[in-house]
Amino acid sequence: MNFDDEDEYLNNTDELEETGSDNLLSDDDLRLPEDANPLVRLHAVRAWLKRQQAETKLALGVAALEIQEIEQAPETVPLRRRAQQEKQERIQRIQATFQSHQESLDAYEEASEWLEDCVNHTTVSERLLVEYYLQIEDVVRTALEDNSLQATPRIEALLNVQQRVERVAATYEED
Repeated sequence: MNFDDEDEYLNNTDELEETGSDNLLSDDDLRLPEDANPLVRLHAVRAWLKRQQAETKLALGVAALEIQEIEQAPETVPLRRRAQQEKQERIQRIQATFQSHQESLDAYEEASEWLEDCVNHTTVSERLLVEYYLQIEDVVRTALEDNSLQATPRIEALLNVQQRVERVAATYEED
């Protein structure tokens, strides 16, 4: 092994360790100890948001592929009116799912931007996640008022972010 190979190996190992820690910190069942560093708590929220975005993008892709497959499926015989109507209804359901995922993705991306704004304007301490939580709470309250108290995919995604912040910011006594 020459020096270049060794450097490449070390760089890849660092990437694997970082990905592994992101996976651990993004776990839905994560419980941090009471004395966890605020930076660890912040990174746990960031990693979770990143994972939510990746999962939502995957769901978007799956829905897009389903629509494409239905629309491009070869029809050997012309469909009857009822079959054609069922096909259109299925496409509409999948398009609604796609739209829902798109709204969720937009909300997760927006929440990530808000978190970075909070980081840029607040000292990293226990206070940071509290301010972030309150900011999301204000947005959710306004959105609920604008939508006549009906939950939308955007609101549901923001509520999920709030729950994540609660879970990560909460302190638990070690068992």
